[in-house]
Amino acid sequence: MLIDCPRMPVALRRATLALRRLAALALRAGVAAAALASTQAPAQQAGTAGHAHSQAQAQASSQASSQAHSHAPTSAANTRASLAISAAVAPDGRLWVVGLDARRRLFLRHSADDGRHWSPDAYPDIGSDQVAADGESRPKLAFGPQGVAVIAYTQPLARPYTGEIRMLRSTDGGRHFSAPFTVHQDRQVITHRFESIVFDGRGRLHVYWVDKRDNRTPRQAGASIYRAVSDDGAATFGPDTPVAASSCECCRIALQPVGDNEVAALWRHVFEGSIRDHAFLRSDASAAPDPTTGRPGMPLAAPVRATFDEWKIEACPHQGPGLATASDGGFHTVWFGERAGRAGVRYARLSATGTPLGAAVALPDERAEHADIIRHGNRVAIVWRSFDGQLTRLRAWTSDDEGGHWRLIELAQARGANDHPRLVRRDDRILAVWRTTTEVRVETIRF
Repeated sequence: MLIDCPRMPVALRRATLALRRLAALALRAGVAAAALASTQAPAQQAGTAGHAHSQAQAQASSQASSQAHSHAPTSAANTRASLAISAAVAPDGRLWVVGLDARRRLFLRHSADDGRHWSPDAYPDIGSDQVAADGESRPKLAFGPQGVAVIAYTQPLARPYTGEIRMLRSTDGGRHFSAPFTVHQDRQVITHRFESIVFDGRGRLHVYWVDKRDNRTPRQAGASIYRAVSDDGAATFGPDTPVAASSCECCRIALQPVGDNEVAALWRHVFEGSIRDHAFLRSDASAAPDPTTGRPGMPLAAPVRATFDEWKIEACPHQGPGLATASDGGFHTVWFGERAGRAGVRYARLSATGTPLGAAVALPDERAEHADIIRHGNRVAIVWRSFDGQLTRLRAWTSDDEGGHWRLIELAQARGANDHPRLVRRDDRILAVWRTTTEVRVETIRF
């Protein structure tokens, strides 16, 4: 039984059972590191015929595509160009992206006109670091107050499924960056990966990641979520703080600042019976230190279950959730899962404490994958990619009454490799950022 995560997109889980078994055998033989990364072209992946529509099919395919991540500099995954990027808007309104170029060098570029023109690529000095940039694992960029900007990424280590969270810090808005440093205090050669970063309303930087220091056996299912907080713009960090046990191993963590002090987190969780739904937690960075451990900013409560697909699977789907605040104090969320034998992406509202409000709604596209969500005022946008066997389409579902009514929009299409789309807000506009083999596309979401 494979319990580590697949690096593959949902499209690969559409392969035939024979191909899945071959992939699993290749994994056990230690050659799965040469498998296709999830940012490669869905059209180039064998056997694509639609989402898995049964629990057995989804579980078998996820197990087969559970593969070693990019660890050795000589591996195929490390020598292949990755399209995985992240996007952020600076305080001056410029749109920035961070990713790897064709030579796997970490690059930055920015645009003042919504992607019509880009600056020349800048290459921060990361020394001998390798950067994980496949699927859900990708470099991140965030802007804080007083000119602070940070880049975070996972550096794979020598052993499979291990890594450390590295960071670069700028105090001049991204013109210059420090040498890379490790965020967490734990230095074991274990999993510290799939980091997410966000500044709260007071300018404190929160870093969350998947961590396996609490796993007692190598084959123990699941991992833990840890975090560290900096109140001086990433110059220093507080202690590594456990957030929750039994998280999924390889899905991204969604973070949202709430007010001045709090951060809400949503992640795929391993519930009893290997049910992989989602858990939610709000943490307060200003909370008094725990009297026993001295750790600051303890969670406001225990994690709560936020989704109820009841998806039983012995592998990580490698497709994390999206989260946005709602005007009533609750949240909007979007996620991938399988419910009653039907795999797909769904949308729902959550209460201020993370519990579901009303029924989940399936997106109007059974091929939707790797969705993101954002809200500004009463406008909510969900964006995703969808592969039909020939083309990958970039689509959006938009609402101008905060989820009361929705409209499906076709944004763009591409042949060949493409990344997961991401949403950002620039002034009053919502932008979808999507990297293909030929360009970084920026599409304005129309309401």
